Amino acid sequence: MDASNIAVNLPTVTARDPVTKAVRIMALARMPGLIVVDEEGRPSAVLPGTQVLRLAVPGAYQEDPALCRTIDEAHADLFWGELGDLTVGDCLPRQPATPATVPLHSTLLEVAALMARLRSPIVAVVDRERRLTGAITLERLLTCLALSGQDD
Repeated sequence: MDASNIAVNLPTVTARDPVTKAVRIMALARMPGLIVVDEEGRPSAVLPGTQVLRLAVPGAYQEDPALCRTIDEAHADLFWGELGDLTVGDCLPRQPATPATVPLHSTLLEVAALMARLRSPIVAVVDRERRLTGAITLERLLTCLALSGQDD
């Protein structure tokens, strides 16, 4: 089995998209992050959900968890709405890491090794022109690996 066999079409975002759109996509698709593509559909970065949280949660609350307990439950659930006009590009580091990508015919071992080495829960599968053809999430990879040896 190779990467093209288990890759799925997942929603992507561009650097110009609002962060609130990225959060909604991640939530509805139950994704740990999103692949950011350029105008040609080539992966340019991965936006981890944790990076969005770092921007959404005000710094004072990150530095002093006791401060979080001062906010009542009704208001504590609304903090992510404060993202305002932030874009996906605002959430990315100045020098974003090259996204984890594999060619269409990579083996599952190659995909797993790359995910482990880069600590990336999502890998972009690209064609010869480096355009996105699909993606493999950690959950999908582990499910395929677990089911492939079910002769026990």
